Amino acid sequence: MDTNSSKFSIHHVVLFPFMSKGHIIPILNLARLLLRRGMAVTMFTTTGNRPFISESLADTSVCIIDIPFPQNAPEIPPGVESTDLLPSMSLFFSFCKATKQMQPMVEEKLQGLVQAQPVSFMVSDGFLWWTLESATKLGLPRLVFSGMNQFVSCVSRAVFEDRLLDGAESDDELITVTRFPWIKVTRNDFNTVMPNPNGPTMEVFIDQVKSMTNSLGFIVNSFYELEKVYIDNWNSEKIPKVWCVGPLCLAEPELEPQKKPFWIQGCSVLYVAFGSQAEVSSKQLQQIAKGLQESKANFLWVLRKKESESILDEGFEEKVKGRGIVVKQWVDQRQILKYQCIEGFLSHCGWNSALESICYGVPILAWPMIAEQALNARMVVEEIKVGLRVDSTCNGMKPGFVKWDGLMKMLKELMEGEMGKQVRKRVKEVAELAKMAMADSDGSSWQTLDMLINELCNKKQDVRL
Repeated sequence: MDTNSSKFSIHHVVLFPFMSKGHIIPILNLARLLLRRGMAVTMFTTTGNRPFISESLADTSVCIIDIPFPQNAPEIPPGVESTDLLPSMSLFFSFCKATKQMQPMVEEKLQGLVQAQPVSFMVSDGFLWWTLESATKLGLPRLVFSGMNQFVSCVSRAVFEDRLLDGAESDDELITVTRFPWIKVTRNDFNTVMPNPNGPTMEVFIDQVKSMTNSLGFIVNSFYELEKVYIDNWNSEKIPKVWCVGPLCLAEPELEPQKKPFWIQGCSVLYVAFGSQAEVSSKQLQQIAKGLQESKANFLWVLRKKESESILDEGFEEKVKGRGIVVKQWVDQRQILKYQCIEGFLSHCGWNSALESICYGVPILAWPMIAEQALNARMVVEEIKVGLRVDSTCNGMKPGFVKWDGLMKMLKELMEGEMGKQVRKRVKEVAELAKMAMADSDGSSWQTLDMLINELCNKKQDVRL
């Protein structure tokens, strides 16, 4: 137990992650930080997501309350309780909308919880917009858990508020962000961030934005030393306030594997993974496979089962036997990245993946695909300079179809070239800053979380008085 835990021991926090592993895992780590301060923690989730959460927190005192996921939700197949299992990401906003059907039961459980043990505040995912209404009914301060970094938040706000995309003559034209003139973006960097303004998803998106704006603050999985310009910019101009308390992956206990993984042979290995939600075409997967094969690099490629079928029937694994391994299941990415033999990460630049790579000193070859990943890639490559682009033939960070020979060229550059050496040196420097930010008592993120708890719990106490 941390020596500072006693001052927070009377407080109780409710956490409610969105139903997606990329959103659940950081909040599990946040729970550990709250527990280390002696706080009581209750986690809300759905019945289908409970086993993963229970196993992850088996060594803790976190109380888990599960709510049945709606089984009659329009467009959502029965039994699907996570966006990782959606047949298509085009159903994402339909899935978000379906979660609102859980609100009455969540409020019933929350009411009983509050009566049994007073709650100091709630932290819920930004996609669960309706939880603000639930918290307000019970007089609970609500904080939004944000899956984005502050670079993305500030640049997006500047671009949309100043209507910078309106004057672009093409999707690939570079546009200077006037509030941050060293940054240039393209319309392509944003074409998967905003929903169709005339589509049915826009209503859900607007509800989410309103809910976040009316909440008491944002908890962000980042750290001050990484993006101080953007954190200071937001907090000097914008309400609600941002609290950076990461990298949350460093709050996980360090568990050494019992035996050395079979794919480690004392050599330099490239890790390849595109997350659990990006949809990669069969033709593109075949180009990736050929690029890996021709690069002669040692690699570990994590694929979803349905993706692997498009390349494995062509004897790919046999062709790369001895230096390349394909894994067809979910893996603990953090455990992979921390091995010293992993010297590069071909990544979609989801923020969790990018931050984990940074924390373990692994340079990134950025291949953004959906959501805000193009802006994450811009941050990784141009702002903090810990990675390279998979395709530099266009101005936008999100590439089109990438051919095997172009991929092979950049793989070699990352693993063997001069630019690869530079970003490898830089990422190790940033990794040290990340560790310092999470240091007990004196780290910037540790202190920020302490200040957040003090501010919110005092405010809650004032309301009661």
